[in-house]
Amino acid sequence: MFSNKIKVYAFVGPSGTGKSYRAQMVASEKNIKYIIDDGLLINENQIIAGVSAKKAETKIETVKEAIFLNDKNKQEVVNAIKKYKPESILILGTSDDMVKKIAKNLELPPVEEIIYITEVATKQEMETARRIRQTEGKHVIPVPTFEIKKDFSGYLLDPLQIFKSKGRGQKPYIAEKSIIRPTFNYIGKFTISDSVFREIAEYLAIKSPEVHKVIRTRIDNKPEGPYIYMEISIVYGYNVIEVLTSFKAKIKKEIENLTAMNVQSIEIVAKNIYVPEDNT
Repeated sequence: MFSNKIKVYAFVGPSGTGKSYRAQMVASEKNIKYIIDDGLLINENQIIAGVSAKKAETKIETVKEAIFLNDKNKQEVVNAIKKYKPESILILGTSDDMVKKIAKNLELPPVEEIIYITEVATKQEMETARRIRQTEGKHVIPVPTFEIKKDFSGYLLDPLQIFKSKGRGQKPYIAEKSIIRPTFNYIGKFTISDSVFREIAEYLAIKSPEVHKVIRTRIDNKPEGPYIYMEISIVYGYNVIEVLTSFKAKIKKEIENLTAMNVQSIEIVAKNIYVPEDNT
């Protein structure tokens, strides 16, 4: 049980109406540094602990993660709160009952103040947010994309920068959020064949003048992303280390851009050196 010195706020509104989008703005206005949103404990722009409920594959699992019925995730967040000792926390939820359950499950003091989405967003803004959720499957997580990228392999990620003035003479509100589109939510599950990763890597090799040819490629395709092993022949005259380093970075960038999967590891071996024939 935490000390009652922690002041617990709540930000409540129906699903898909823009709570996560506005969470940092509400927290900033109340001088709250910590946010509980869909299974995550967030300190300003950084995820401190937890697992995003937005990764769950069913609505039931999403709810369980969001209200911390998963003992492992719950304990991780409880331990983090004990460690960082926040003065106040903002809990996001779809109802008064939900935020109260979250506070109880995380052993926090009772919610002292509830802010409703209708107080900070217009009806038109909420309808727009709901329409985007229903038609495009987009969700917002109030942290920068680099914070969640490693945990959302296979999701389509977009950065979203927010800049809002809070009034004359007041500090402007600036934050980056991430839009995630879990593909199973609106276009069904998808599978990317090993050959797709292989063909991308081998195409890049063909387009690279320093690489003579690909000798061998092995792909170990896991749910978290592919593991790539490649043997290449390097054209004589190029710095071998520089070629391997730059080609590795090129493959990683291109595969992640084209497939939305996070490349877990790339091993590129220079198997031999190709010496072009002198036609002079």
